[in-house]
Amino acid sequence: MKHILVIGAGRSSSSLIAYLLQHAAAENWQIRVGDMNGAAAVQKVIGFERGTGFGFDINNAEQREAEIAAADLVVSMLPAFMHGAVARDCVRLGKHLVTASYVSDEMRALHNEAVKNGIVLLNEIGLDPGIDHISAMQIIDRIRHEGGTLHAFYSYCGGLVAPESNDNPWGYKFSWNPRNVILAGQGTAQYIENGNYKYLPYSRLFGNATSIEVEGHGRFDAYANRDSLSYRSVYGIDEIPTLLRGTLRMPGYCKAWNVFVQLGITDDGWKIHNASELTYAQFIEAFLPPGSGSLRERVAAFMHTTPQSEEIEMVAWTGILGNEKIPLHEASPAQILQQLLEQKWLLRPGDKDMIVMQHIFEYTLHGQTRKLKSSLVVKGDDEIHTAMAKTVGLPAAMAVRRILRGEFTRTGVCVPVTPDIYEPLLKELEAHGICFEEKE
Repeated sequence: MKHILVIGAGRSSSSLIAYLLQHAAAENWQIRVGDMNGAAAVQKVIGFERGTGFGFDINNAEQREAEIAAADLVVSMLPAFMHGAVARDCVRLGKHLVTASYVSDEMRALHNEAVKNGIVLLNEIGLDPGIDHISAMQIIDRIRHEGGTLHAFYSYCGGLVAPESNDNPWGYKFSWNPRNVILAGQGTAQYIENGNYKYLPYSRLFGNATSIEVEGHGRFDAYANRDSLSYRSVYGIDEIPTLLRGTLRMPGYCKAWNVFVQLGITDDGWKIHNASELTYAQFIEAFLPPGSGSLRERVAAFMHTTPQSEEIEMVAWTGILGNEKIPLHEASPAQILQQLLEQKWLLRPGDKDMIVMQHIFEYTLHGQTRKLKSSLVVKGDDEIHTAMAKTVGLPAAMAVRRILRGEFTRTGVCVPVTPDIYEPLLKELEAHGICFEEKE
């Protein structure tokens, strides 16, 4: 019997845990799901004899080591910054590890020891990163195999709300970690365009959003991700003159979000110590220069627009210009904004989310210039079994199955960019309704 330890029972874990439990009897697995919220972990395994949910404190070194030691493979669904301790224990104890997070320097430093101990630390096996890698690499390798030369690669992905559940002007509801949404884009976006390096600081990011169209689903706002340049080496396209990865939102979102960015209320680097004494209106007032008129008029003037503009309407809809008291005693501006939006952007019972991903390849083949679009749209079943949970959790769960079967022979720190990984995963994902449509 093989023992699997899943750490984290949050928003993105439901499909992963369900897949593992559904295959547990046939594969002879026993699955333990640990979370700081023990009740949430128990809820995820109800009805399955081979599943156990329990309270788990990642900072309790004794408990963490005991649980990892008893497992054959660990799946960490924790926030990325928490993977380090788990990974170090896995390497020392000789246990495989799977995560859906980007490879950190801390993780990368464990490569040689993991190889020595014959284990794999498989990262970036979720949605973005994850499905984006395996779907893009399949086409990049195909273009190479046919003798083509890739000149431009654009890749976009967004977790959105499905049209039938879209009942707010932002076209957005939280289907994954809200904190990551609030802090998205901070830093400087780096990409390459026609051989020229381009740098877009956070202060200009949302004001420079572009638009892309996904056939049958309309247009979307697209803003550049923080780091596109590193993917040249990851994908083996070091000489490509144009490479851009971006995030998708519904039309109008980026212009409205830019109001929050310019005001400074997405800042998580300091605390307002008397936050609970303030209304949201007083909170916004504190960020504005002196002026006359209503708060709405002053925010509009600050953004060089009109009080009736779409972005000001969207900002006002959140309630952040209202007289309700802030329910947090001490909090950063970003935490205050997050707390408010968690109420407004809540997935309610029956709501469905939607994942949209599109790759665009521009290349020459046999002297002809070609352009290929590969698009994916996935809708959730409800507010629990979301498209986000499916697309993050299923690739990771499928990789777990192959590792424990002995079909995955790589060791050390890996990401899913080679045919031995992406071909079987894409085939099984298609059987679960996660498939791309290509249009030349």
